[in-house]
Amino acid sequence: MLDLIKAELLRFRVWAIAAALLHAATLGFFTRVVDPLQQPLFVYQVVASVYVVLGLLLGLHQIGGYRRPNTWLHLLHRPLPAARIALALATASGLLLTVVIALPLLLMLAMQAGFSARVVDTRHLWLPLAAGLLGCIGWLGGAYALLAPRRYSVLVFALPAVFLLGDASGIAAIGVQWLVLIWLLGLLVAAFKPDLSAPPRAGIAELATAVPVTLGIYLLALLASMGYQIIWIALGSHPLNSTPPAGGFIETSRMRGDALLQAGLLQSRDDSAEVWSEQVELSEVVSLIAEFDAFPKRDELTNPAPLEFDDDERRVRWIFSHDRMLFSGVNLADRKHAGVLGSGSAETPLLLPPLPLDGERVLTSNTLYAYDSELQQLNPRIALPPSETFAAPPAPLGAALLVLSDRALYFYDRRAFSERSDLQISRARLALPAPIGSLERIDLIELLDGHLVSLVYGRAGVDGPFDAWQTLWQLAADGSAHEIARRELKPDFPLALRHYGWWLSPALHSLRAQASQLFAQPDPMRAHEPVSRPVAIYTLAAALMLLALVVAIALSRRMPMSKAHQLVWCGACLIVGLPALLALWLLRPASGRAAAAGSA
Repeated sequence: MLDLIKAELLRFRVWAIAAALLHAATLGFFTRVVDPLQQPLFVYQVVASVYVVLGLLLGLHQIGGYRRPNTWLHLLHRPLPAARIALALATASGLLLTVVIALPLLLMLAMQAGFSARVVDTRHLWLPLAAGLLGCIGWLGGAYALLAPRRYSVLVFALPAVFLLGDASGIAAIGVQWLVLIWLLGLLVAAFKPDLSAPPRAGIAELATAVPVTLGIYLLALLASMGYQIIWIALGSHPLNSTPPAGGFIETSRMRGDALLQAGLLQSRDDSAEVWSEQVELSEVVSLIAEFDAFPKRDELTNPAPLEFDDDERRVRWIFSHDRMLFSGVNLADRKHAGVLGSGSAETPLLLPPLPLDGERVLTSNTLYAYDSELQQLNPRIALPPSETFAAPPAPLGAALLVLSDRALYFYDRRAFSERSDLQISRARLALPAPIGSLERIDLIELLDGHLVSLVYGRAGVDGPFDAWQTLWQLAADGSAHEIARRELKPDFPLALRHYGWWLSPALHSLRAQASQLFAQPDPMRAHEPVSRPVAIYTLAAALMLLALVVAIALSRRMPMSKAHQLVWCGACLIVGLPALLALWLLRPASGRAAAAGSA
């Protein structure tokens, strides 16, 4: 086994050293231009994709050389079990990818920590491991795609697509990567057999193969619905690129603020509706949306946005450190350390990682700080309850300053906020009637004795299963609020298309949602209203599961399987539906097709 590892290392040593030097030179160039550790999430995702592709290309090239029949038989006829041969190749490739990917990243971190004033936290030391794991995952996916039967080998990429794009952060994200890597390694070991066209052996190997294959079929079916909508758009009759249906969500989301308020007032039976309608015509309408998708999490590997801002007057760049929970200053003139920045004059560490909005405001999930350049300190100005999260930056409306959280809309004194530097207290609070994840927009005006507020719900439900409606509220000067109108919005898409992802396979729909949240902390900005599904959708889903069961019974009788094996597959088809049936057809070819494949 060690001899095989050494042989593979020697085989690719020149390419590995060249790739490592190129990687190190690239990182060194970008380090001179920008701070690689203070980039937005999109940059991290692009770089991670490059590492996955690099591992994928190595796997395709390395295993492609052994894939030829004579070479494959010569490889397996070594005095080693097939599983140890697979592990030897995987170990050698892991070492090569460590040299190419992880070591240059470690060198870059060491250079930044030792020879610059930039912030290098403990969380950054996990980046080389995460990058190396991504490269190994790409290698395992490429190797398995070549060795498994071509009927379903490519579908294994559904496994990293579902799990790695989840919401886990920090060490939890590395845990998800390890889970995917071990799963793919088990699949690769199972694929190392003399007859590459043979299906996986019954038991854990078949179960481990059936899950990603079934998920892959499900994801391809979801992509098919996107293709259907693209054709619909090309025909020019799609609701998004044509005149949308009257009274629907798309029409409402495109309305001007004053027209939207007038549409809500038409549904109101309040005696003051006519007076409010006249005030809408004369008033300035302010619109709000939930702008923040996520706030930084403590010790996460990446950043949703750069955690830094510049003090142009003093020529200082403040970079946030997760280890110290303080901003560390870098003098832009000589690139030397320029002190630390915290909450108040005592430089108290912040309780939560912040998101700098500009050179004057810094926002944590529940506290807004104002930066004082003269005193070089952060002063807390607005503090939400600990259980609430900012959904948008403050916005002015007349004499009020609006602050939207995930649970309420707050009204502050705009003049006091601009003239004073202490913590402000809200004058009024309007509780949101539904979760923030469903909120599409807020439109409001200032009345003579309060505010008129319109809330439109249905976000992420343009062609999805969520209900949409508009609700109108009158907020009095004393802070009391009452609903004056509610308008239900019609769906813009057919019922079957809106619930397509669910009735296709309720079990896989739930599995996909749970996989994306594996080891992740709950995100209040993604909370939605419960989905109400009509009886017709439940009937359709049940009919498809029964159809999958009937076809699976007939199909499994033609396959070389035991009765117990057939019973397990039929039960899976009943629970999962049509994707499991297609997975059965791909994994277990009928006896006639198997014989034909063997003779070929």
